[in-house]
Amino acid sequence: MIPESELILNPDGTIYHLNLLPDHISDTILTVGDPARVAQVSRHFDSIEFEGTHREFVTHVGYYRGKRLTVLSTGMGTDNIDIVLNELDALVNIDFLSRTVRPVEERLSLRIIRLGTSGSLQADVPVGSMLATQHAVGLDTLMQFYPLMETGLETQVAKDLQQTLALPFAPTWCAAPTCCASSWPAICSSATP
Repeated sequence: MIPESELILNPDGTIYHLNLLPDHISDTILTVGDPARVAQVSRHFDSIEFEGTHREFVTHVGYYRGKRLTVLSTGMGTDNIDIVLNELDALVNIDFLSRTVRPVEERLSLRIIRLGTSGSLQADVPVGSMLATQHAVGLDTLMQFYPLMETGLETQVAKDLQQTLALPFAPTWCAAPTCCASSWPAICSSATP
């Protein structure tokens, strides 16, 4: 049984930060940083069945061409994204009534797609370009708290970055979606199309 201090629920039974119940999300989740972008995405839905807001976390669930989708804002920073991913995992893999984790064979996976903006250091990438990430670099220590299984190349690149940038820690460098799947397997195992 997960103690109340480790799985915080609101009086209405919703997960603490997101203020959501399991029925409030679909198996495909589009994340955006800015809460205002949620409506910019969901305006393309054919219908919306749920809208919720708590703090910087705005959630819309609806249908687009027959597919049930969730759009959820994460706010800014890896700390917020960490909260969102952990609470999404809890929504699909923890029984809130018994406060127990589902058996491995019953755990569910979510497809999470990040929609966002980024700066560019390359002059040949014009403003407004659409890009799909193949690699990610984390210049923070968040992934030190998760069991990250890196490939030999990822480990070498991380060590080279640490040395070149004189960082006091090894940054995270990984190829998507391999990195995600090793860190959040319940969430990312179906991330590849």
